[in-house]
Amino acid sequence: MSDAAKSGPGNAAPAGTGRVGIGEIFLTFLVIGATSFGGGVVAYLRNSLVTTKKWLDEDEFMVALSISQALPGLNATNMAIIVGDRLRGTVGAIAGFIGMTLPGGLLVLVLGIAYASNHDNPWITAALAGVGAASVGLLAAITIQIGKKQLVHMLDLTLVIVTVVLVSFVHVSLVWVLLTVGPVAIFLFRPRKEKPHAVPEPHDHPVD
Repeated sequence: MSDAAKSGPGNAAPAGTGRVGIGEIFLTFLVIGATSFGGGVVAYLRNSLVTTKKWLDEDEFMVALSISQALPGLNATNMAIIVGDRLRGTVGAIAGFIGMTLPGGLLVLVLGIAYASNHDNPWITAALAGVGAASVGLLAAITIQIGKKQLVHMLDLTLVIVTVVLVSFVHVSLVWVLLTVGPVAIFLFRPRKEKPHAVPEPHDHPVD
């Protein structure tokens, strides 16, 4: 039996990508995990998965990102699992998860030990401030890139503004925002059946 016959729907690669290897999934997320910082990881994910690898298109990336943000845990880790599963099923999800978390886990361990003994060093404080500023800049850049394509209607902007106000100014828990704004957004964007066009009834014409 051929490999194509053995692979089920869960292991099917997206159209145009061919069958992605487990090693490639692992290495891709390993690089992302090793080179991304803070909130900027979304920019790295989009650049790698959409622009470079073309494993996802813009809409698929937004769907995966939305699911990742709605689920518990880190967005980047959730994305790695979702994309890995989409490409190669359970094994791909495991490869994506390990690749994404391995460099960060090791780096945090080393930096945690180093920071514990040097946290009063002004150079360390300045370096962390610089990394934080870069992360904010990357996140702002990816927000603008995605927003130009996704926020095209007044309803989209209204939901964004409501969410920002509730989380940032009213300080409502993100869990409650998801449980309230989420269902409202789903209801507003639900698929609607198009009304069939009325077919005019033929009129009886008098026979000459």
